[in-house]
Amino acid sequence: MKMSDKVYEFLKWILITVVPAAITLIGVINTVAPIPGYESIVTIIGAIATFIGSCVGISTANYRKGDK
Repeated sequence: MKMSDKVYEFLKWILITVVPAAITLIGVINTVAPIPGYESIVTIIGAIATFIGSCVGISTANYRKGDK
């Protein structure tokens, strides 16, 4: 699986910027105003991030194979 540069950069930005910020935001809000199902929300975000990270990693490996 190879991704276009635009898709790759977008997914990488999501993983590096959005996911940590979202988890931090939810954690801070939960300390001030407890959110029902907080653990489930953070777990789901983490699972989605892991899936996207795996796809990006596979794409990177395939890209590098093509360079050799």
